[in-house]
Amino acid sequence: MELRHLESFVATAEELHFGRAARRLHLAQPALSQQIKQLETELGTRLFHRSTRSVSLSDAGAALLEPARGILRDVELLKRSARLGPSEIVGRVTLGFTGASSRGALPELARAVRAEQPGIELVLVGQTYAGTAVADIAAGRLDIGFARLPLADPGLQSIVFAREELVVALPSDHPLAERERVAVADLAGEPFVTFPGVQGSSVREALLRVAVEAGFTPQIVQEAPDSYTILSLVAAGVGVTLTVSSVQHIEPPGLVYRPLEDPPPPLEAALVSRREDHSAAVRAVWEIAGRILPADGSA
Repeated sequence: MELRHLESFVATAEELHFGRAARRLHLAQPALSQQIKQLETELGTRLFHRSTRSVSLSDAGAALLEPARGILRDVELLKRSARLGPSEIVGRVTLGFTGASSRGALPELARAVRAEQPGIELVLVGQTYAGTAVADIAAGRLDIGFARLPLADPGLQSIVFAREELVVALPSDHPLAERERVAVADLAGEPFVTFPGVQGSSVREALLRVAVEAGFTPQIVQEAPDSYTILSLVAAGVGVTLTVSSVQHIEPPGLVYRPLEDPPPPLEAALVSRREDHSAAVRAVWEIAGRILPADGSA
């Protein structure tokens, strides 16, 4: 099995179009097709279903995709290690993120890692909500992630880089939009839009907690995977939401933010990793994060 065969397979699997995959690899399309056929012959199975109009992965192709990507990533690490020499740190660090809380910290951290540790490949895993990030870090599926405190697991450590207030987002024509501040209890009976309940969103958990403390269970009529979609739905009049102050740069027409009366304690946004991690690459990224993040405290 040759690396060029795996490169051709991965490109075709990601593009699902032989012409685009060939252009991406700077190959003639017949050469790409021949490499795919050679790989299929070696493996003894079809990797793609082809028709005149479409290309799709077979079950075998779908099963091969992630292992093939892993092999190509490992080869790239080997090349990087050879270029940098034995004194440099070479490795891969997976970092989970989602939401507005990481929008300033993540680019700054990624740039610093590239500048200071070019041998480290920072693999960014999007749509990783706070609860999911903590569980995946504890289980070793992620190395580092953005989450919110508190952390129940003593095996985890954190760097707090922001403290965020809960605010209410309302349609601009909502009666409560005329107030300077809104009490949580005034939202009883309102339809809510928020994050899905199965993805570990700390913002959703905070919404449920403060609503119960105010004496009601929120009526969630719509779920959406990110703040941009949630706030667009609020602007469209689908419902209201409680969210964090860091999203207030999102201003779709028809949306207003109002602070809460007697607001709960701020939510602490943090970078999280395992306390005991023997990877030099993870330790290097953690050390950089401790130096460059806009620290607002540490735990």
